[in-house]
Amino acid sequence: MRLRYQRGCLRCIQRKSGPDCWEFLWRENDVAGKRVRRTAVIGTVEQYPTKDLAQAAVNGLRMCINEDRNRQREQRIPVADLVDHYIQTELVEEADWRSHATRIVYREFLKRWIRPRWADLDIRDVRTVVVERWLRQMHRVDGAPLANATRAKIRSLMSVLFNHAIRYEWLEQGKNPITLVRQGAKRKNIPTVLEPPEIQSLLLQLGSCFRLMILLDATTGLRRSELFALKWSDVDFSNLELNVTRSIYLRAIATVKQKHRANLSQLMPRWPPISGSGKKPVLIRKQTIGYSPALTRAGNIPSGQILSSRKSFVRQRSERESPSDSGGTHFVTPTPRS
Repeated sequence: MRLRYQRGCLRCIQRKSGPDCWEFLWRENDVAGKRVRRTAVIGTVEQYPTKDLAQAAVNGLRMCINEDRNRQREQRIPVADLVDHYIQTELVEEADWRSHATRIVYREFLKRWIRPRWADLDIRDVRTVVVERWLRQMHRVDGAPLANATRAKIRSLMSVLFNHAIRYEWLEQGKNPITLVRQGAKRKNIPTVLEPPEIQSLLLQLGSCFRLMILLDATTGLRRSELFALKWSDVDFSNLELNVTRSIYLRAIATVKQKHRANLSQLMPRWPPISGSGKKPVLIRKQTIGYSPALTRAGNIPSGQILSSRKSFVRQRSERESPSDSGGTHFVTPTPRS
């Protein structure tokens, strides 16, 4: 039986107190099979000043209401509606299976790259070769070609988006048009990795707080989000371990995807004396204070080409370790950079 597509009704209603709000109305069958009217508040007029903005915000809910209708092949589903439904169901705060940082990045990529190009196209009309050609022609605002890593992330997000449509049976199984899109993530420039003497020179130019952060980053390989969320209570002095249980991104604290421990046995005897309770995590903006000038004072360190301090010393340490004849490891003197 052919189902009727519901566009619903969007109206602006007045409240006794507070700003007016947008309300969305539709009908559906209850558990007894009786047709009943449903309502949902979309937001206030301060959040969505115009009706067009409110209509865009309600697209995700409209897609949920018409899930059964969208499974029929004759029903047209624009990519814009698929994007709105994906944001409504997968990128909300309640969707704790994705980190806070991932939700922010996905929303930005959908808004900036994917939606403007593919919004009006039916999801069944997206072609592999067209997407591949579009990725190769992408440029930044200044006209420079977009980095391969960014293109690869856009390609991966589009694949996730169409898998979302397949999961809701709006596309047939195996009909993801992004599966065969070719896009590598090879970097254009070889990153500069700091030598141990350069890291030592940099540490001498930093204050105690930043010296400790860079020292931890270079010797343990912590991510920036994990580093900024550390507290003194995370340090196990008796076992010389650092418990990594949380991360911070744009001032939002979240749990890490996989809790782990960092070994501090090589670092603990050299810790500088640091004062402070450590009850509040260090904010991202504080880490940049004094860091760039320290690079200049430290000597000939190419600040614009540093990959990250967390990978520099860790890579040096992994390159110095090679299997010995006895099955253990021994250290090899690294070749200095020319």
